[in-house]
Amino acid sequence: MRAISPVHASFGDALRELRGERGLSQEALALEAGLNRGYYSGVERGVRNVSLTNITKIAGALRVPASEILGRAEAIGGRRR
Repeated sequence: MRAISPVHASFGDALRELRGERGLSQEALALEAGLNRGYYSGVERGVRNVSLTNITKIAGALRVPASEILGRAEAIGGRRR
């Protein structure tokens, strides 16, 4: 399945990078954030339209402000152009 949009894909890539830097599996991060692993996987792949509530849960699990995730996603999106 393809990403909903380039923005969704960039957001997912930003999450994947941050999660990888912390050495976490999708399952471990989803558990820490209180989310279903399948749902979280969809967010990383850009096929789920993640809510602000879940963005803050993910940011908390990654121990970063939500703005860091969004900033990284913007940078990734800029590299795609």
